[in-house]
Amino acid sequence: MDVIKISPRGYCYGVVDAIQLAKTVAKDPNVPRPIYVLGQIVHNQHVVDGLSDLGIVNLDGSDRLSILEGVTEGTVIFTAHGVSPQVKARARASGLNCIDATCPDVTRTHDLVVNLVAQGYEIIYVGKRGHPEPEGVMGEAPGHVHLVENPADVAALQLDLDTPKIAATNQTTLSQWDTEATMAAIKQKYPQAEVHNEICLATQLRQNAAVQQGQNADVVLVVGDRRSNNSNRLVQVVQEKAGRPAYLIDSVAEIRPEWLAGKRVVGVTSGSSTPSELTREVVKYVESLPAESVPA
Repeated sequence: MDVIKISPRGYCYGVVDAIQLAKTVAKDPNVPRPIYVLGQIVHNQHVVDGLSDLGIVNLDGSDRLSILEGVTEGTVIFTAHGVSPQVKARARASGLNCIDATCPDVTRTHDLVVNLVAQGYEIIYVGKRGHPEPEGVMGEAPGHVHLVENPADVAALQLDLDTPKIAATNQTTLSQWDTEATMAAIKQKYPQAEVHNEICLATQLRQNAAVQQGQNADVVLVVGDRRSNNSNRLVQVVQEKAGRPAYLIDSVAEIRPEWLAGKRVVGVTSGSSTPSELTREVVKYVESLPAESVPA
């Protein structure tokens, strides 16, 4: 079968930096043991398993503060998604050696929120509930950062319409089109709101490529972890903006024959936390399929 290798795809610089930092820490005999990652270093289980092979213990749970309760010694690595100041303070108070692998783009959003709140702004933050990135950003100014996911949340938001200083910003890995719709709803309800688009460049480029190049495919496979927000958004934008069927797969083993039945051209892309070898395996497998071997 013909394969469109959608580009850019795969690892972004923030993910690469976080993984390399964790590997460097694991190989340093002077770093206090045990070494923990507070949540998944990036949202991909294959990456997490690879770090486990180096002796790094992955700790997962509903929120970073509660996860930290069970750590009494050693080193803790903060993930690429960032953490709140409360988590950092708790870790240091517990005497832990702290390593910060936060993506620079996420750090920029943290700094933006801190600066705006210091100037008297209330923040409307567009993000996904339960995701660690909003958790960390909201922790920068408890009570002043209001989380919304969509226009319906904006309509229900209990923030005084006459609040003089309002700023709107967002999680870095959202669909740019969903974010635009939600920001428009914010501006409609709060015309005085200042909009600060914080979707990272890597996310925007991968989404644009998936839509533009995916239009030339009969079906698109997105290689990524189900917990990866940016991978899920790639599936969404291909379906909604390119008008093509798209499926999220963790690896080549999850490809279902019926998805390819009657198809001639398959687009392949991957989330920014997906190891390249997983995507290469998918491309190799699909290319090995004669089109006539996949009946309609």
